[in-house]
Amino acid sequence: MTAPRQGGQNGSGEKGVQDRLMETAEDLFCNRGFNETSVRDIAAVADCNIASVNYYFGGKDNLYVEVWRRRLAQMRDIRLASIEKVMSSDDRPRLENLLTSYANAFVEPLVDGGHSDRFLSLMAREMVEPHLPPEMFLKEMIVPVMGALGEALQRICPWLTDRQVRLVILSIVGQLIETVIAKGMFERADHPELPTVDLSEFVEHIVRFSAAGIRAYQNGAGE
Repeated sequence: MTAPRQGGQNGSGEKGVQDRLMETAEDLFCNRGFNETSVRDIAAVADCNIASVNYYFGGKDNLYVEVWRRRLAQMRDIRLASIEKVMSSDDRPRLENLLTSYANAFVEPLVDGGHSDRFLSLMAREMVEPHLPPEMFLKEMIVPVMGALGEALQRICPWLTDRQVRLVILSIVGQLIETVIAKGMFERADHPELPTVDLSEFVEHIVRFSAAGIRAYQNGAGE
């Protein structure tokens, strides 16, 4: 399979074509799904030659992977930066500051509209009809972020064991994912009895709830 060409080495014109193809492909993959999107469709909407998909990406499969890789890299870097910002700004960083920074970095790119809506649609389709390499999400997103967040938690809370750190991270991520899902679901529903999902309020709750649970391990209550 042909490897995708690196636009940064081929001039701004080629880089622009690659970006246009990825933007178009992402939009079509979200709206139609992978199987119902053809190379011809992508090239036509992007106003490119059909051969450009093979030239730059080696085919539709690789283009789909690169669309995902770009989005995962953006989210990964935002989350890593949120951890680094807290851990490098103070000799004694606070647990609540770390959790707040990470939680905001996690949810905000997923709820700001535009690209975030497309990505959530793309994610939903990938869960139903997977086309990515099996461990891509793990290698490019979960492992590096969990590693950085785990090291930060153990620096602030040295009483946590490795296993407890993993459980804490999975609990925090689960709460954040549920918040993002609930926000989208409740806002689309016509049920006035459902609560309004105020992100700042929910993030504050998740931080307080999680910090209390983490400190329970220090007191032996979490054993």
